[in-house]
Amino acid sequence: MEFMIKAIIVILLFSIIFNLFKAMFTMLKGDENAPPMSHFIGRRLAFTAVLMILLLVLLGLGIIEPNPSPYTKV
Repeated sequence: MEFMIKAIIVILLFSIIFNLFKAMFTMLKGDENAPPMSHFIGRRLAFTAVLMILLLVLLGLGIIEPNPSPYTKV
């Protein structure tokens, strides 16, 4: 279960980075027939929102735990 969660998070992070670079290449190329840069930026935003919601739900359910702060006394 833990491996699947980490795999999903890594896949989402890679897709965010991939869409960021696709938007950059679309912007630099300036091709009229290619999808607009906002298409890839919108996808990146959607994947980021899904990742944040997933992390908040997993934290709320106690499935994953954040690293403790080094400044708090245990």
